[in-house]
Parts: sequence; structure tokens; C-alpha cells
Amino acid sequence: MCELFAMSSMAPTDIQFSLGIFAQHGAIGRSPIDGWGLAFYDECDVRLYKEPEPAGRSDWVSFIERHGQHSNLVLSHIRRATQGAISLRNTQPFVRELGGRAHVFAHNGDLPAIDRRMAGRWKRFHPIGQTDSEIAFCVLLEALSMLWVDRGVPSVADRASIIRGVAAEFRELGPANFLYTDGDVLFAHGHRRIQPGGTVAPPGLYSLRRTCRVDDEASTSSGVRIDMVGAAQEVMLFASVPLTEEPWDGLPQGELTAVRSGRQIPLA
Repeated sequence: MCELFAMSSMAPTDIQFSLGIFAQHGAIGRSPIDGWGLAFYDECDVRLYKEPEPAGRSDWVSFIERHGQHSNLVLSHIRRATQGAISLRNTQPFVRELGGRAHVFAHNGDLPAIDRRMAGRWKRFHPIGQTDSEIAFCVLLEALSMLWVDRGVPSVADRASIIRGVAAEFRELGPANFLYTDGDVLFAHGHRRIQPGGTVAPPGLYSLRRTCRVDDEASTSSGVRIDMVGAAQEVMLFASVPLTEEPWDGLPQGELTAVRSGRQIPLA
């Protein structure tokens, strides 16, 4: 299955990816990599890098590995195609504008028949590609758009309420692990995932809170190096599978987590 990763930190953080190493953490057998994408937030906009090909062949990945990107909000996706051709338009993460800011979404799972089951649920937002994941993003943004009509930032509670409702509909179709952010709050929804034994079961996402830097060896083995700069730094990480030996927590099935600036936001 595809691999998800996201980071939210209190202060902008220097983050470097070795995508080939990172992608192997959740790989079952010799699953091919059909594409990759990285979104680094810069205020309300994003620096988006993505390609519909294995990361090992990409000059862009070499550039990212050599030059760390500073950001306090990062979202990544490694694609193993199940729906849609191997092409740029089907490569995640997906980005759309709403309320004068970039919204980013990445999904891991399979939502068969979403195009028929949720037909007519998107009007402003239309899929460019052929994937169930992009249709899910369009449906989610359509539901959220009512909150952003005045270009102000809606309350976290209102956003979470809508996301929970839509996520529950996604779960009826199939595995619905996703990461979504509007540049203010990162929302992580955990569901089910193919486990090493071949069963489809929770957890579909894991989380980890850091307040200090881990050793270089652990960073190298995970494929994701995060330089913790500053005594007041706090970082929250999400990944499809644990990336290090640290105490990652599996998200319960159907749970929605919200994080802003590296700190989890309590949801009623």
C-alpha cells in the first residue's frame, strides 16, 4: 500500500528525505514505487514536488536530499498504484485553493465506487486525475467550503465536525487513512491498512511526539532526518508505519487527530 508521512512543528524545521529508504518501511514484499510527492508549507502556500516514477530515478529527490527544506508543516506520499494510470495527475499529495490558502491531501487505502456512490457531491472542486483519492479530496473540500466563505479561518471544532462526518462515509467504502491540512491545522485520520501478515486491520496510521532530536543513526535508518533546532521546539509526526524504535502510537480505527504547530488540539 501507499505510504503517508506528515510533520507539524512549533518552529520551522530543517527536514531531509531519503525517499527510497522511507518507502521501504511499509513495503510488503517488493512492492513497486509508482510515484512520490512532498509538500512543504510556506505560510499559506506550499512548495510541491512530485513525480510519477520511483524516487530512486529522480534528480529532484537528489536535490531534496542534498538541500534540507525549512518548514513547520510537511506532508508526503509514496504511491503504489491501485487505481488510475501512473501519471503526474494521479500522483499525491493533491493541492487545491480554498479561502485564499493551499489545502493539501493524501490518502492511503482503496475506496471503490466512490465516483458512483458520491456522484454529484463535488461542484467547485473537480478531479484532474483518475484516482479514488482525488475524488475523496474533492468531496471533503466541497463539504468544508461552506466554512470558508468569508475567507476567515473557521474554528477547529467546526472543521473537525465536517471532516469526521465525511471520513465516516469514506470508511463505509474501504480503507480510509488520510492526512489533510489547510495550512493552519493538520488533521490525521486513521483507519485500516494491510498488515505484515496480509490482513487488513488497524492501525492505519501511527503518531509520535518529539521534544528533542533523535540520534543520527535513527534518522538515517528512517529515511527522514529532522533537525530539532531550539530549546522550545515541539514536533508531531504521523506515518503509515513506525519509522524508528521510538514509542509510536497507533491511531485507533476511525480516530481523527488535529495538530497545530506541533501540539495536539483536543477534540470534543
